Amino acid sequence: MEKKYTKEYTLTELMAVAAAREIQDKEIVFVGTGLPMIGAMLAQYTHAPKLVIIFQAGTADSRLAHLPMSVGDARVMRHASTAAGLFEIFATVLQAGHVDVGFLSGAQIDKFGNINATSIGDYNHPTVRFTGSGGSGDIACLAKRTVIIARHEKRRFPERVDYITSPGWIDGPDGREKAGLNCGGPSAIVTTMGILRFEDKTKKPYLASYHPGVKIQSVKENTGFELDTSKAVETEKPTEEEIHILQNIVDPERIFIE
Repeated sequence: MEKKYTKEYTLTELMAVAAAREIQDKEIVFVGTGLPMIGAMLAQYTHAPKLVIIFQAGTADSRLAHLPMSVGDARVMRHASTAAGLFEIFATVLQAGHVDVGFLSGAQIDKFGNINATSIGDYNHPTVRFTGSGGSGDIACLAKRTVIIARHEKRRFPERVDYITSPGWIDGPDGREKAGLNCGGPSAIVTTMGILRFEDKTKKPYLASYHPGVKIQSVKENTGFELDTSKAVETEKPTEEEIHILQNIVDPERIFIE
């Protein structure tokens, strides 16, 4: 069936759709509050009906009917296979190697997909101190792949992060192996300007797509590291069905979708 693309959508809706498209059917996905949760719900209502959603607070395999306000919201328990606790989710699902995709974010993301959510500047005397991992470090280490969602600003995309809270490819193609991480790594960064991916062999970043209305030069100017743009195409627009589901089923109150 031919896709019917919509002309009316917001940047947040486009990012939610892009996040949803990173998920495949029957995958086990570890999600957090906000866009990851919205993307997972959208995927479950469209191309991935057998998606298994995991929440850090202890719920697994939810069939969401209403957007939860957080991972600890009682609404995450609807039709769940498991409603246990944080320890059980991390030990028996994530650490056991069952999570296919984990969604992450942070204050800084560098060219190898390392995430800083700890501090800016010297660790002992930081300019800014953040909340830290909150479980993201575990997800970055143990999920089979991760998808990062971030605002695209030069200060957020430095050559190297000030502190590695959640490891990406660390320092190159064998970085994770040297660190004792035998699986995983970031597969995509969904930003407010486009989608970045990593070369299979070198793990160097490249611009896979730029959002409609965004110029490639603007993406380069807002990135603090060298970015290959030779493969870039325009990001696929949302379909009428995807926007209908986002606006009328997933987030009708416009809590996260602007």
